[in-house]
Amino acid sequence: MSARRHGSAERDQLELFRALPGDLAPRDAQDLMAYPFFSLAKSKRLAPIDFKAGSIAIRVEAGAEHGMATIWDADVLIWAASQLVEARDHGLRTSRLMAATPYEILRFVGRGTSVRDYERLKAGLDRLQATSVATSIRQPSERRRHRFSWINEWKETADSAGRPLGLELIVPDWFYAGVLDDALVLTIDREYFSLTGGLERWLYRLVRKHGGRQSGGWSFDFVHLHAKSGSLSPLKHFAYDLRDIVRRQALPGYRLVIERSFGLDRLSFSPHLTDPFERAMPRRLRLVEPGGGQ
Repeated sequence: MSARRHGSAERDQLELFRALPGDLAPRDAQDLMAYPFFSLAKSKRLAPIDFKAGSIAIRVEAGAEHGMATIWDADVLIWAASQLVEARDHGLRTSRLMAATPYEILRFVGRGTSVRDYERLKAGLDRLQATSVATSIRQPSERRRHRFSWINEWKETADSAGRPLGLELIVPDWFYAGVLDDALVLTIDREYFSLTGGLERWLYRLVRKHGGRQSGGWSFDFVHLHAKSGSLSPLKHFAYDLRDIVRRQALPGYRLVIERSFGLDRLSFSPHLTDPFERAMPRRLRLVEPGGGQ
């Protein structure tokens, strides 16, 4: 009962933001691209994610009933980030309380719009709400933690006759604050939504965050990648799956190469330069997107 009262009080204090129409550019939150926040498996995950690197600490805990939010569920947060940034860029008022139809969300993330797709979307919203995150990211001290769920609450709406109108959801302040900071959002390739594997989806987001659009690219050793993924798969199996992604060159916009350095396998990645002007421009004159690479 107290949780319901809290949700109602929060809703009463927020102005409703209705989803913008049109084909918006997909934007992703950089913090979510760089660190392990989601299950990469389609099966139910209950084991928590514990990650620590320097001052960064993350713990993600799954709800027993629904399991941990997956990287496919995170598509809803990409939709939310895209809506918020688009509205801000057009001088419109934004809010953590967002309203849309399931059709609008599903179409944006490249899914079907059948009853089955709608039910899967609702199951994803349940997982996003039930997953608990505690992190030191963007906190004044690494000892401090911000704890939240990916969605504070969500509900289906209907008119006075009981006909369905859509969905309303409240995103957490931690996510909202990060999205509306220019340096913490990146545009992603729409082909991302066509990636079917959890590992390749996670890897694309990491590559996009660190590799940016620089010709020099970036690289990570396999052990570090394994830790950053939060995957439950043993390192040996994780490495096998990485090699398969490299063999297929599965990530849109990027070239992947495996190199051997100091006895360790490293994954190197760099963007495909398809623009002749960009290809001819001296590297020192290229503009680097904030947070995009070396």
